[in-house]
Amino acid sequence: MMSVLGTFFIGLIAGLVARAIKPGDDSMGWIMTAVLGVAGSFLATYAGAAMGLYAPGQVASFIASVIGAIVLLVIYGFLKRNKSE
Repeated sequence: MMSVLGTFFIGLIAGLVARAIKPGDDSMGWIMTAVLGVAGSFLATYAGAAMGLYAPGQVASFIASVIGAIVLLVIYGFLKRNKSE
């Protein structure tokens, strides 16, 4: 239970860091950024641990969470842009 809460809070931070790193003009608010950060964090943390790359809670887990959040932000921006055209 504690690792899930830890991953959640790391995801919030990872989403904000990913938003700062990812270039471009995003019209989504900070709540959607945090939600995508949490989703990217869960995806990256548990996928990396399942593949045996790192254990949850390691620094590599945070870096993977930021990368996962960036990937989800890019995918969300791409889907949103295509939907509006």
